[in-house]
Amino acid sequence: MVGPERPLFVLFGSSIVQLSFSNGGWGAILSDVYARKADIITRGYYGWNSRRAVQILDQVFPKDTAIQPSLVIVYFGGNDSMGAHSSGLGPHVPLPEYIENMKKIAIHLKNLSDNIRIIFLSCPPVNEAKLRENTSSYFSELVRTNELCRIYSEACIELCREMDLKVIDLWTAIQKREDWSNACFTDGVHLSAEGSKVVVEEILKVLKQAEWEPSLHWKSMPTEFSEDSPYDLVAADGKTTINPSEWTFHREIKWD
Repeated sequence: MVGPERPLFVLFGSSIVQLSFSNGGWGAILSDVYARKADIITRGYYGWNSRRAVQILDQVFPKDTAIQPSLVIVYFGGNDSMGAHSSGLGPHVPLPEYIENMKKIAIHLKNLSDNIRIIFLSCPPVNEAKLRENTSSYFSELVRTNELCRIYSEACIELCREMDLKVIDLWTAIQKREDWSNACFTDGVHLSAEGSKVVVEEILKVLKQAEWEPSLHWKSMPTEFSEDSPYDLVAADGKTTINPSEWTFHREIKWD
């Protein structure tokens, strides 16, 4: 742990989380947006489902640690929603169990701290044609359809409504783009830079609208070491300095 202590945002989930710092990913974008405001860390596990997530909750989010996250963004569902394999192996989790597992995750996180905030991400869509093109012969048959993603997405959303949790409907949000099926994915499943931009936009929208105290929206959070300094760059008048601590001109997108 390095100081000063900042709010901690944890991204918890499967490969959509593990790869969130790759290919202009949404984790990397959030880390840039929250520079000098919060630390963004990932606990993402390629290929995992909600069943495995429940098994390691106490290890990833121990109840007795001194510092608890201010925000946890949770994503599981893409692997759970895959069709069952005849062998009984594989990541498929039946819908009722998936719902129960996500409920267990939410309850565990809520019990960590009175101040913890939680956002669930629902299952995004998939490009079935692109997925078939990119599926390796090393795998047995993979059953992954947009309709199954929709079913698990809607189940996640309904659970969050029942538990009064913030949830982002990725299945719908991504498909609002006309070119979503090609633009938003690298391989038909995992997010491209364009797909990640949709995720970030939706997350920031939730954080801005949430009536949380303190607010976790980036514009409302203090910037670390933001005081003026004689060591800053000298202004055109040659007498004063310009404080760069709030500069955002480097960003391709001016996030709200």
